[in-house]
Amino acid sequence: MSLLTIILNILLPPLAVFLKHGLSGTFFLNLVLTLIGWLPGVIHAFIVND
Repeated sequence: MSLLTIILNILLPPLAVFLKHGLSGTFFLNLVLTLIGWLPGVIHAFIVND
């Protein structure tokens, strides 16, 4: 995992997931999780982007 990916996972989780997976169910799930709370979105981004 690159440093840029780690920074994006923390600051903008949906963007990090979008760059790796595109407009997929994973992106929309991360978007919902981030809207519910920032921390669930960050955790999901780290899980799917490893």
